[in-house]
Amino acid sequence: MIYEIAEIAKKEVEKNCDAYEIYVDESKSIELDSRKDELNFAKEEIDMGVGIRVIKDNKQGFAFTSNLDKIAESASQAIENTKLNKADENYSFAEVEKIPSVKKVYDKKFNELNLDESVEFLKNTISIVGDSGCEVTGSGFSASEGRSLIINSNGVSIEDEGTGFGIGLSVMLEKDGNIATAFNSQSSRFFDLDGERLANEVCDLAKSSINTKPIETNDYSVVLDYYAAIGLLQTFLGAFNGENVMRGRSILKDKINTEIANPTLTLTDNSLLEKGMCTSKCDGEGSVSRKTDLIKDGILNSFIYDIYNANKEGVETTSNGLRGSYYSTPMISPTNLEFKFSEMKNLSEIDKGVLTTSVLGAHTANPISGDFSVEASNAFKIENGELTDPINKAMISGNIFEIMKKVEGIDSEIKQYGSYIIPKLLVHDLRVVGQN
Repeated sequence: MIYEIAEIAKKEVEKNCDAYEIYVDESKSIELDSRKDELNFAKEEIDMGVGIRVIKDNKQGFAFTSNLDKIAESASQAIENTKLNKADENYSFAEVEKIPSVKKVYDKKFNELNLDESVEFLKNTISIVGDSGCEVTGSGFSASEGRSLIINSNGVSIEDEGTGFGIGLSVMLEKDGNIATAFNSQSSRFFDLDGERLANEVCDLAKSSINTKPIETNDYSVVLDYYAAIGLLQTFLGAFNGENVMRGRSILKDKINTEIANPTLTLTDNSLLEKGMCTSKCDGEGSVSRKTDLIKDGILNSFIYDIYNANKEGVETTSNGLRGSYYSTPMISPTNLEFKFSEMKNLSEIDKGVLTTSVLGAHTANPISGDFSVEASNAFKIENGELTDPINKAMISGNIFEIMKKVEGIDSEIKQYGSYIIPKLLVHDLRVVGQN
């Protein structure tokens, strides 16, 4: 079906433009949400559409449709839309390269999964929370299958497919007039989610967070649990966006081959990662997937680019022109970000510190300077290598680019959340402001 759609679009544009790119996307999904312990939203959806980009007289035009009877009109609209844009010789489409193989991105179980089974899975997870003495404040489950085809006038033709599953859980615990909350999630390419483990972990975190104690304002070694690390790293990763670099919106501009991180850290954008949530044969514009070391042993090695910005900079694309669906054009975005440390620290080595499970307000960090001030959530004191008292509200402040120069990996399970594949992180001399 997707090949037939692509051929219809191709026939409409190939004689009326200088170059074309046709992206066909088909998706099936199941989504569930609960408010407290009652299911309040359930949806099964099938979506299909085509996005058409063309280049004519060095001008780019784009149009899309989900109405498969209007492909011809959308093709004509894409060509017409070139008249609205300025000519730019940097517009071009992907060239033919050897298509890589990817592993463990598709679970056939999706084809057997129905709405009733999904509801049962979520309800079972919710019931475990109740048995643990916590109250569910919200939960969600999703399962999806995606299939895409991209062809262009350079001869590129790549079909890709994948599945994804996810579950999230928020809980609350009230004890002796004190209230604690907690959240966590799991995601995987396969329906191997462990709802029981998730429920127990979230409830244990809530129970551990009750009866908080104040902490003295001081500089501490701070362990960033997964969500806390991701919250701060989002600002750090924005500086690797090639467009930001060229526009002077990145502090890393002109710092290629300069040490910007702890020499024990190598950071790789790997869209070929086995079972990676962002793994694919190619990016959203048909550039074949590859691995790019952004940081190698602490040294800045590369930025990430789509085709257009790579052409402007005079470099090769890093295959980071991603698109969310057929109705959007590609934008620079990371894929699977592997944070690898050649040496790892153990929690037992920390005499006096703080562990924070997540942070609130990370979106307020300055994307240029990297300065941040965030609230620690589900935080604990570290004393003589052990987690002790949960902490009252506390603010943590610092600069993400400065702390990355000293960041260390904690010997812990490597997990993937979204684009990030990370251990827990240890940063030194962060200002922690205690609050009663």
